[in-house]
Amino acid sequence: MSCGEPHETDCSEVLDHLYEFLDHEMPDSDCNKFEVHFEECSPCLEKYGLEQAVKKLVKRCCGSDDVPADLRSKVMGRIDLIRSGQAVPDQDIVAEG
Repeated sequence: MSCGEPHETDCSEVLDHLYEFLDHEMPDSDCNKFEVHFEECSPCLEKYGLEQAVKKLVKRCCGSDDVPADLRSKVMGRIDLIRSGQAVPDQDIVAEG
């Protein structure tokens, strides 16, 4: 996604770290770069708004539910794998019914 205009901070960098921005998990200097980018780039601003709305909806609908410990452990393990750049095995995804 890109508006086709050059930016100091590339669209791909903004989108790769969008959840860190939404969750306030990045340094203020990076947040400032992202805010400038959103002022310049309407496609990224639109994506930011959509993801922000989804997070609010999930929090409102599911925010008070207790998460089973084994599910939390699996999710955190997958996040760690993704952050480290390792492949995530498909067989870890099991639908329980």
